[in-house]
Amino acid sequence: MTRDPISIPAETSFEQAAISLIAKKLKYLPLLSEDGLVVELLSWDSVKRRRELPVSVARPSIGADGKFLVGAAIGTRESDKERLEHLVKAGINVIVLDSSQGDSLYQRAMIQYVKRTYPELDVIAGNVVTSYQAQNLINAGADALRVGMGSGSICTTQEVCAVGRAQATAVYKVASIASQSGVPIIADGGIQNSGHIVKALSLGASTVMMGSFFAGTEEAAGGYFYKLLTNMYFYQDGHRLKKYRGMGSLDAMIKGSDARYLVDKSKLKIAQGVSAAVPDKGSVFRLIPYTMQAVRQGFQDLGISSLQSAHKLCRSRGLRLEVRTGAAQVEELLEHLAHFDNIY
Repeated sequence: MTRDPISIPAETSFEQAAISLIAKKLKYLPLLSEDGLVVELLSWDSVKRRRELPVSVARPSIGADGKFLVGAAIGTRESDKERLEHLVKAGINVIVLDSSQGDSLYQRAMIQYVKRTYPELDVIAGNVVTSYQAQNLINAGADALRVGMGSGSICTTQEVCAVGRAQATAVYKVASIASQSGVPIIADGGIQNSGHIVKALSLGASTVMMGSFFAGTEEAAGGYFYKLLTNMYFYQDGHRLKKYRGMGSLDAMIKGSDARYLVDKSKLKIAQGVSAAVPDKGSVFRLIPYTMQAVRQGFQDLGISSLQSAHKLCRSRGLRLEVRTGAAQVEELLEHLAHFDNIY
């Protein structure tokens, strides 16, 4: 065992840390705080993968202090105020109020509390699907909104509770009212491919949630425990699949997500999601560049040069969408082929 392991200060930039790691021929290099605590561990694999990234995706979101922008989610209960305090002390940049139905008295009160106590902290509120819900949260002080209810791949809220809305309609309606206040929205749910991202952004979203889209990647939760016996990965019909569960599933509720659905004190828990499996997609270092380029090409075909232009055209009706019949949707499928290869 090494008595005095080699380490560097946590403030060291990535490039400087990478040079130190390579020069000293180390596999791992700990970054220490002023108190001598390990706050990060740089590995040779992470340096190698970072340098293999295209320039367009190699730049992370960095704040004015030179550190990564970080967000965290809390609920709307009194106990979450203490959690919020610790998060702010840790340097959080944005807080997400996590509720399956965001337009409640509890969330409005929490938004007002956060903006009153920490006025510089951005608050992402939601989830909402109507203009009325959106306006209530905007009036309360929300800086951004998450849009979607029951449209996620492992969500059953619309089926179980008869609550929700078609995702494209929800994004368009909420964006129409949010844009008047300069509040950006996040399309949360229904993103299965790059084409869905183009549709969501064209309808007024500023960004999208991509839960199931990234769930099959190596970097997603469970990906680092690649053993057949752990049940994190398993095979079906020769295809490798990865386990994926919704926050409203019974599996997740047992682990603590029941508070999100207000059934943590109830013996009878009604699931609003399922546990499922998604195809293996490999590493995000391959998937993200592929997806970004596909989205760029989608906007190129539309003749749109920027996200702002897409939103302006949508509001002015210069960009219009057409509802396709069931027959038209079948025409685009590849079911007539005996076999085909798809990169993802």
